Amino acid sequence: MFSKIDEKYAFDGELGALYSKNQTEFRVWAPEADKVTVHLYHDCRDEKPYRNMPMTKGKNGVWTKVAHGDLDGVYYTYLMDYDGIEQETVDIYSRSAGVNGAMGMVLDLESCNPAGWDNQGYVKLEHPTDACVYELHVRDFSIDKSGNFCYKGRFLAFIENGVINAAGDKIGIDHIKEMGVTHVQLMPIFDYERIDETNLHKPQFNWGYDPRNFNSPEGSYSTNPFDGRTRVAELKRLVYALHRQGIGVIMDVVYNHTFATADSCFNKTYPKYYYRLWGENGEYFSNGSGCGNEFATERKMARKFIVDSICYWAKEYKIDGFRFDLMGLYDIETLNEISARLKEINPNVILYGEGWTGGDSPVSWEKRAMKLNARHTPDYGFFSDDFRDTVKGNNFENRDRGYVNGASGNEEYVKEVMCGRIPHPQIPNLTKFAWADHPVQAVNYVEAHDNLTLWDKLYYTNGTQSIETRIKMDKMAAAMVFLAQGIPFIQAGQEFLRSKPFPGGTSFDHNSYNSPDAINSLKWDRKSEYKDVVDYYKGLIAFRKAHKAFRMYDGMEVGKNMQFLDKLPQRVTGFILRGDNEFEEIVVFFNPNDYPVTLHAFGKYGVYVGDGKAGTEPIRYVEDDYVVEGLDTIVLARKYPQPEPAVYEGLATD
Repeated sequence: MFSKIDEKYAFDGELGALYSKNQTEFRVWAPEADKVTVHLYHDCRDEKPYRNMPMTKGKNGVWTKVAHGDLDGVYYTYLMDYDGIEQETVDIYSRSAGVNGAMGMVLDLESCNPAGWDNQGYVKLEHPTDACVYELHVRDFSIDKSGNFCYKGRFLAFIENGVINAAGDKIGIDHIKEMGVTHVQLMPIFDYERIDETNLHKPQFNWGYDPRNFNSPEGSYSTNPFDGRTRVAELKRLVYALHRQGIGVIMDVVYNHTFATADSCFNKTYPKYYYRLWGENGEYFSNGSGCGNEFATERKMARKFIVDSICYWAKEYKIDGFRFDLMGLYDIETLNEISARLKEINPNVILYGEGWTGGDSPVSWEKRAMKLNARHTPDYGFFSDDFRDTVKGNNFENRDRGYVNGASGNEEYVKEVMCGRIPHPQIPNLTKFAWADHPVQAVNYVEAHDNLTLWDKLYYTNGTQSIETRIKMDKMAAAMVFLAQGIPFIQAGQEFLRSKPFPGGTSFDHNSYNSPDAINSLKWDRKSEYKDVVDYYKGLIAFRKAHKAFRMYDGMEVGKNMQFLDKLPQRVTGFILRGDNEFEEIVVFFNPNDYPVTLHAFGKYGVYVGDGKAGTEPIRYVEDDYVVEGLDTIVLARKYPQPEPAVYEGLATD
């Protein structure tokens, strides 16, 4: 339907409000519009513009208008005329917005930079599998009464150092630094719908997966949503604060759909062009997102918008990586263009997403960026739902059990997910059904914002057992995440047994996208209550970061250096790792049984994970027979032989 439009009018230049101190040039692509007018406003609350400027249609269907003078801080909209029907809309390329995103803002972006901004760059890792990702919602982070933050629910809570809970333990950004994670993944921080920014004294919550203005930060996270400059400046301060701690920022992006459909800014700018359609004449919006529409990533100007937008975030805000919502709705060509462009900006960029859709789509299966097509998008990781369900049980059946909480007979699946679902010579099933070529393509997790937290899942599956027993299960699940090949991912608060109970505490929220703060907020006092669990997660992260054997880069390297062990006690799995930077050999065992098993060590090994503890120093040493307690993970390691000291004989002299 729109292929001829792409052939005739596709434009590769810059769009939006192009600002300089002397003038601003407005550009909007609308090749079939009859008339376009720019409206200028002094304030985002003004009902009438102070100036209306008709635009001129030029080549490639781009309408332009130059406004002379310094327009920094001026708000603007476009009035689009199609067949005599006029609709006012925000610019899809607007880089900031007024309250509730109804108007774009012309902005001197450089004036929003915090002191020192130009002297800091991206967080660099040697390889994406060196990352440890920590998923976080801006409001959850600081809104709870257990956190004594000044900027509750705001971007600026991330700049607050020295914040403690009631027991005196570090919380906030100091806690994130203390945990040792390399990257924070921020749930949607672009401007989204369903939060009334004019009424922020009233508690409101949303995850943010309902996009409105893709290039503008969300106003409810700023201290003044009525000023488009504030949200930009404060988000940059958040990024700068994390970067100064050596922590990268990954942005959760949702280009697969928009919240509004027929009355969205995209549809007002160019009706139906930006959306996939069903029907002989394209009369129906397709709904592969489950949210009413899906973005037509394969169309040239829709693809251009996504590429332009994501590169803008990478350059202007120094975002270190991107997590793609419902990545299966993107076409493969678009994702590969995104990665190529981003690597020109930041060669160390981290990219991953959900390799599935929310419903059927007009895009053919072979063109979708699905998990099963992962080989065609080699720069991207995919959330491993295989890993998640193998470890804790089916994600959509509350009482279904996995490896750590009572399931039997899935030892082979454990082997598959621990090697990153890549082909392995010891696992015949992966010869046919491996979906990844390299560890970077597997993002391993057991908990995310969606569905039950791990701790709540364990209540449903093992609620009759003691808290101590369930903590052991939780620890084993965490050990599997951090000791597997791929990229480890946890949700904020998972390390202190995050829970989302409904009132009464015996049922739990599995879809808290708009639930109150009482359910969603991080309860920072739990850090002190479950200090032993926090320390275990922290120790696992430190141990993983210290040893390359858990962070292999190449699929062939995994097949060569990861050996699975046979003839183990029932339900116990184990493997040997070689090729480490420090250890000649690392041996890992998981015992999900509720009773101890005895194993044999061929030589003397240090125990770095075991007895419910983890770290970079040996807990104890074993030799010959040793016991692995029930529901425990044990990691043994033996250092390379130390070279004999060189002997130098004195030289005879006359």
